[in-house]
Amino acid sequence: MQTEADFQNAVYETARIHGWLISHFGFSETPDGRWRTTTRYDAKGFPDLVLAHPKHGILFRELKSDIGTLSKHQIEWLDLIYTAGGDSAVWRPKDWPKIVAQLKGEATIWPSSSAS
Repeated sequence: MQTEADFQNAVYETARIHGWLISHFGFSETPDGRWRTTTRYDAKGFPDLVLAHPKHGILFRELKSDIGTLSKHQIEWLDLIYTAGGDSAVWRPKDWPKIVAQLKGEATIWPSSSAS
């Protein structure tokens, strides 16, 4: 089974090939061995990736394994972005052909709801 980190790297590499800029706000380990994020305020649950393309728009994507579940905070962010008119969704490895099509600009609307 592919890890979420492997999946994220594959999405990143494919997106860059097709002209997307990608931002990910990840965790970093402190000298005392604890994990911290550099984001502040309401960042808990913010989507894994923000992808921007001059022709294909801005995408907010949460990446999960095929069996991974969303947290309450992730659902809140995805639903809020979607309700506010943004393009938010969950991407899973099983959706790879549809992901590649969207990154190529062949599919402009993700076929699932924001919290699937």
